[in-house]
Amino acid sequence: MNKTPLYESHLSLGAKMVDFAGWLMPLQYEGITAEVMAVRRNVAVFDVSHMGEIIVEGEDTAKFLDHILTNNFSTLKVGQVVYSVMCNQNGGIIDDLLAYRLGENKAMLVVNAANTKKDYEWIVQNAKNFKVTVKDESFSFGLIAVQGPTSESFLSKYLPDLSTLGYYSFASYVLFGKNCLVSRTGYTGEDGFEIYCKWEETPFIWEQLLDRGKEFGIKPAGLGARDVCRLEASYMLYGNDIDETVTPLEAGLGWTVKFEKDFIGKESLLKQKENGVKRRIRGLKLDGRRIARHGMKVYKDGVEIGYITSGTFSPTLEESIAFGMLYGDLKVGDEVQVDVRGSMVLAKIVKLPFYRGTVKSR
Repeated sequence: MNKTPLYESHLSLGAKMVDFAGWLMPLQYEGITAEVMAVRRNVAVFDVSHMGEIIVEGEDTAKFLDHILTNNFSTLKVGQVVYSVMCNQNGGIIDDLLAYRLGENKAMLVVNAANTKKDYEWIVQNAKNFKVTVKDESFSFGLIAVQGPTSESFLSKYLPDLSTLGYYSFASYVLFGKNCLVSRTGYTGEDGFEIYCKWEETPFIWEQLLDRGKEFGIKPAGLGARDVCRLEASYMLYGNDIDETVTPLEAGLGWTVKFEKDFIGKESLLKQKENGVKRRIRGLKLDGRRIARHGMKVYKDGVEIGYITSGTFSPTLEESIAFGMLYGDLKVGDEVQVDVRGSMVLAKIVKLPFYRGTVKSR
């Protein structure tokens, strides 16, 4: 089992630890609802050091990443980040990731922890005809997410020009005497930052953030709160909502697919687009407080039309929310039923996102 550089810190904070993608990670500290509220109202810190970092370098970096990613990498300026999916030949999602343009000919791909090995092998396999080197540097970096509406006010005390950092942009900073890369990115639906630092310096930075953030009501937050926040903000979770059997067009990620360029999976996705997308991930709000769990069946007029991919009770909205992968010509406002352990619970299709917080836009 892998441990992040903050493992001992989590234990000292009384975290409940769980196995997540082969990593021992904090599920919660004080409690999921309190941690979600810290993100929504103030500021919280998450340990996301389990994420994978893959460095691609060489004269063909931009060309190569345009080939393996559905979104445009070559149009990024140095200091910009793009969210993309990486597809197989059938258009199925190998992973969703962030691509950082570190230099003209250098990039960092930040990938899901469960997929780091698979992604690395796929990237290496497809790099053969390009002048690039590919390195898995996942154990070189610690990664701390500082998220919430007061995250800029808090961090600006130590990074004075942080307010000039645009959404999906990054820069190098010295934080508490340590060299870091800081990006205005996150997975919560609030404004926030992700701090990449040396693996061995991560505990020091984490302790400083918690200590100096007290006046802002800072709290550590675990995977439980992270999952609730991302679902409220309507972000996909790999392994639940998306995987290699799901295409970006089915997952509502068509905006990441740039058909004007060539990329792996383009032909399959074009064919799907031309033939019409038969199923899509939809937002659902359920009556009452019962939670729709992954795999539960969804019905309309007594006919099975799909299944739940993610669900939770939202403490922010005080409603039961879910994603469903649903077939058919459905529209916002349509009513369906979710089979929650033998009970048919009424649900309504709603427009996404469920919740829009302080997250910036470009």
